[in-house]
Amino acid sequence: MTLTAEQKRQAAKERYNASLEHCPARQLLETISSKWVALILLALVDGQQRHSDLRRRIPGASQKMLTSTLRSLERDGLIARHVTASVPVRTDYELTDLGHSLLRVVTEMKEWAEENMDDVAASRMDHDRHRLEFD
Repeated sequence: MTLTAEQKRQAAKERYNASLEHCPARQLLETISSKWVALILLALVDGQQRHSDLRRRIPGASQKMLTSTLRSLERDGLIARHVTASVPVRTDYELTDLGHSLLRVVTEMKEWAEENMDDVAASRMDHDRHRLEFD
């Protein structure tokens, strides 16, 4: 069976859309776009931190969320975990070279947010005020 150009484009589009969930870049973006990832990277900017130090530096992060995110970052090669045999066992985390390269991007996003948060807040208020007028 011979397909028309339009049918070929449609088939290619369907194959592309079907594979998006398996796209490595998409999967990585989903992982690194978490607020917890950004907060952990920023907390590690000054060097090695213990798990308990990270919990203090990142208010609102539950132990489970912090542990889960740290494991994911370690798996992705963004942080390194160092375990020291002592009583109790000491576990420290630090950024890898790859983690430092991502930290540069996160830092730029943080700076953008700080520079623009007043404008965004004003826009939100204006938008919400207009919605109330027309709803």
